[in-house]
Amino acid sequence: MSKAYWIVRVSVHDERRYPEYLAAAGPAFQKFGARFIVRGGAFETMEGNARERNVVVEFKDRSTAFACYQSPEYQSARTIRQRYADADFIIIDGGAD
Repeated sequence: MSKAYWIVRVSVHDERRYPEYLAAAGPAFQKFGARFIVRGGAFETMEGNARERNVVVEFKDRSTAFACYQSPEYQSARTIRQRYADADFIIIDGGAD
């Protein structure tokens, strides 16, 4: 069973209010054992379009990654995020360990 990842690219349009999303999402991340591999940081766009924030979150497997996203805790946080930011969001399987 391979790990799975959320890969999220975010453009925040209300920096002052965006922390509300982060606080609301915390319980879902804790409940599903999310591990942040990348959370912001400097980057270089080599091809295509980019957003100003990039996040990679690791989960033990695909079903856990989906369960976290679909959980009531995260869906509530998602509603907040959508007020203050635009995002591209995928769930992807990792390579076999």
